[in-house]
Amino acid sequence: MKQRHFVIAITGASGSIYALRLIEELLRSAARVSVLITEAGFAVLREECGLEWGGAAQVVQEQLRQRLGDGGELRYYACDDLFAPIASGSSAPDAMLVVPCSMGTLSRISCGNAGNLLERAADVMLKEARPLVLVPRETPFNAIHLEHMLKLSRLGVRIVPAMPGFYHQPQTMEDLVDFVVGKVLDSVQVEHTLFRRWGGE
Repeated sequence: MKQRHFVIAITGASGSIYALRLIEELLRSAARVSVLITEAGFAVLREECGLEWGGAAQVVQEQLRQRLGDGGELRYYACDDLFAPIASGSSAPDAMLVVPCSMGTLSRISCGNAGNLLERAADVMLKEARPLVLVPRETPFNAIHLEHMLKLSRLGVRIVPAMPGFYHQPQTMEDLVDFVVGKVLDSVQVEHTLFRRWGGE
């Protein structure tokens, strides 16, 4: 069976814990994972998760591996590395997930404004008709946010807001995080057991 390749992009929206948990699960599934982190994403990782990450690409890659393991194949690319393979349609991954997705990133993807590797990789997914999943973490949404999301949804982009459910009776913050991550994994057909499904045992 072919190893699936996923790009995970972390932006400066609140909720970087979702991305960390998602990467753990993808690596556990033996997937190949390429990670992008914006400058604001590093700031949120520091503020919300206490992770003082940064530096050269190899340094960040090692920081990721120490925190998340390397059960599959983990690679980090700096957002200014426009020569990375994922910047080309000939090397498009199986899916790209922006978790969490800031409204600024969402709007630039919607407008085709590919000014960095994250935006270029998203543009590649659109032009190659590959799965692109955005996980916005913002509230309330204004009309501009909603119009951009509707436009992208009509182009086939999956919009999976970071909105945990409660029917599975979560007991911890980890349960809430796992619910959202499970929904994201569902959107790219990755099997998991992160939450009890409605009507399940």
